[in-house]
Amino acid sequence: MASSKTGTFANPVLPGFNPDPSVIRAGNDFFCVTSSFEYFPGVPIYHSKDLIKWVLIGHALTRKSQLDIKTPEPGGGVWATTIRYHNGNFYIITNSFDRYRPQTDDRVWPRGFYVKTSNIWNDSSWSDPVYFDQVGFDFDLFWDDDGVVYLSSCYRKIDRSPDPRIRDFAVHISTVDLKSGTLTSRPRMIRDSVSGFAEGSHIFKRNGYYYLFTAEGGTESGHCEYVTRSREGPFGPWEAAPHNPLWRNTTYDDIQNTGHCDVVEDSQGQWWAMCLGVRPRREGSSWRASVFGRESMLLPVRWENDWPIFNEGKAVALRMEAPNGYILEDDKRWRDDFTGIKLGLGWYRKNTPVRQDFSMTARSNELTLYGGPYTLSMPACPTLFLRKQKHWPVVWETQLDFQPEALRVEAGTVVWWNHTCYASIGITLVERDGQLQRAIRLTDPDKEVKEAIISEQGAVKLIIESTETSYQLGYRDISHDAHEANESWTWLGNIDTQVMTRAPEVGQPFTGMMMGLYSFGEMQPVLSPAHFAYAEFR
Repeated sequence: MASSKTGTFANPVLPGFNPDPSVIRAGNDFFCVTSSFEYFPGVPIYHSKDLIKWVLIGHALTRKSQLDIKTPEPGGGVWATTIRYHNGNFYIITNSFDRYRPQTDDRVWPRGFYVKTSNIWNDSSWSDPVYFDQVGFDFDLFWDDDGVVYLSSCYRKIDRSPDPRIRDFAVHISTVDLKSGTLTSRPRMIRDSVSGFAEGSHIFKRNGYYYLFTAEGGTESGHCEYVTRSREGPFGPWEAAPHNPLWRNTTYDDIQNTGHCDVVEDSQGQWWAMCLGVRPRREGSSWRASVFGRESMLLPVRWENDWPIFNEGKAVALRMEAPNGYILEDDKRWRDDFTGIKLGLGWYRKNTPVRQDFSMTARSNELTLYGGPYTLSMPACPTLFLRKQKHWPVVWETQLDFQPEALRVEAGTVVWWNHTCYASIGITLVERDGQLQRAIRLTDPDKEVKEAIISEQGAVKLIIESTETSYQLGYRDISHDAHEANESWTWLGNIDTQVMTRAPEVGQPFTGMMMGLYSFGEMQPVLSPAHFAYAEFR
């Protein structure tokens, strides 16, 4: 970041499902990680030279020995990762919820863990986890000048009210032996909040002060960021900033629910923060829920009297003024023609897969799926490959060649919120007048079905058209004997985004919309391969 010329940049800098950003600088390179929840591989890693243009370079958790997600509720899995760089090593600190049922106050608090590498560009170089003797979420590591390492996390107060409606999430800290993960001091609570939520802790040291940044108010409309400082050390005592919260985005702003910050200094001495936020769509005096979920925003930071001033105390906006700002021309077009022998970056599985159920070589330049016995509505790991939606309006399209051999098997494409809320369109078999016929089946979030008979053999194009208010699903039969081959789309359903973003009965919608390819059988494997020629956003 060479000059200090003021310019304009656009938020979010990491659009789509990218919550809880944590950022570092190593030399002239910035690296950011975000939460991955119930999806695999875990912990996406992004690289940037200027904090505005980010490129996905890999993932930290790519092996079952590192992350074994089985049947979590929506919103379970990997929460709030932290990335740190110390003595030539990169550390990623996180946890994974196996059970998360907040509606009934039923959680199994996970142990935190870290993985490390000296080569962040090589996914396979990340270590297996080292687990801590501390439970909670939103884990953070801080190395003090004397070599002592401090571990902080959020969990409920030990001496808490028996009333489960009372929120009492607080930040606790201890010293830790990093090699073994063993705590070397008893955890001590260092921050709670009148809102009942103090989480997302990050500790830094600057000019002789220790700084504790915390996200407070919960991750919805009350979300905001606080800072305290101490001369003594990470155990405190802590002095609250006179200008807390550092800023506040309200339900009147285009970006809402902002908080959960991490801060970084660039090579020119300019400080920055990254935080999460959501972009609902304004409709008159009300708002339509964002399909993108929680995204990563950038804002400038300056220091005054040894206190950080975030964006001059103003709300985070879609357009921001800052040193070296510029508008990134982000092309929504993307296409995967499935060349080569390795699946490209940015495809995700729901849960950790237990077997190899796809091939890049069974048919040249196509992705072949071998469907397993779990449908899309089951909490286990289906044969499902997903990509994050980052823009609207946008069209998602694929071409599928699939000859189902039995009833109750299907392959196709899906717009995916979670396993309790999705809409799919695929090829299946139906029984008509005693005969089995190949058909297109649309399944909406209420599990209502529409079907249309298609030709007996050949490929079909499938499409999902995303607007700011709906998802429209359709198909085009391109086989040789199709009556309207290559002419027009047949639309089977139009689903409101408000329906597509509804909350699950158990768990939380902490993620964002994704598009995907699938093949499944109902309690049976799919014996016929599903061949996808390409997938694209346009």
